[in-house]
Amino acid sequence: MLASLNLAYAEKPAEPIQDPLNAQQVVERLVQMNVHRVQTLQSYQSTRIYRADYHGLGGARAAEMVVKVAYLSPGTKEFSVQSATGSKLIIDKVFKKLLEAEKEALTAEAQRRSALTEENYRFTLIGQENGPSGELYVLRVEPRSSDKFLYRGRIWVDASDFAVVRLEAEPAKNPSFWTKKTQIVHVFEKVGDFWLPVSNHSVTAIRLGGRAELTIEYKDYQITDANEKARSSSSNAVSRAERH
Repeated sequence: MLASLNLAYAEKPAEPIQDPLNAQQVVERLVQMNVHRVQTLQSYQSTRIYRADYHGLGGARAAEMVVKVAYLSPGTKEFSVQSATGSKLIIDKVFKKLLEAEKEALTAEAQRRSALTEENYRFTLIGQENGPSGELYVLRVEPRSSDKFLYRGRIWVDASDFAVVRLEAEPAKNPSFWTKKTQIVHVFEKVGDFWLPVSNHSVTAIRLGGRAELTIEYKDYQITDANEKARSSSSNAVSRAERH
C-alpha cells in the first residue's frame, strides 16, 4: 500500500512553480489558512473503517471496526461504534485507545502543542512536485521537542490552498516501550472547501519481534461551513417572522 501511494505522486513530473515561495513564506500561509479553515468548518459527519493486522509474538491477530464520527466546532467530537469484529485485544487496546487520544487532541493545549507552526517545528523546503491536486511544496519537518503530539518527516503542501495534502512521518516520541519504529502515511483530499483525511496507513515494528499494520479509511463526509450555518440561521429567522 505504501508503494501504491508513493506512485500516485510519481506519475507526473515536477514542474516549476511560478514565483516560488521560501519555506518561511509557505509556513506562514499554511498557518493562516489552517486558522481560517478551523474557524470556517462548523461541523461534519463521516464514517471511518479501522483495520489492523498483527504478526509476531503470540501469533497473529486481526480486527476491524466501523465508526460514525460527528464533529462540532470548536472542539467536540463524538464517536459511535457501528460494528467491531476480530481480536478483542486490538479493538480495546488499539482502536478505542485511538479514539480516546483523538478526543484528548481536541483540547486547546493539545491543539497548541500539535499545530504545524514554527513554535513546534523546524521547516526546510526541499522541493516542488506535481500531485493529483496540482502543484505542491515539499517540506521536511523536524520537531523542536519530543512531544507525543509531534512527528518528524515530510509534508506536501498544496501551492494554491496552502493545506497539507500528504505526510510521511514517524512520531517524535516513541508511544510505547514495546514499539521500536512506526512509519505513517497520511493522505488528505479536498471535500468542498476543506482538506480532510481520506486514508492513514501505519506500520509498526515491535521491539520483541513482529509487525503491526494499521489502516484507517475516512469516507462519507457531510460538511457544514460557516456560510451554510449563516444561511440556515437566516432562513429559520425568516420562517419564524412569517409565522408571527
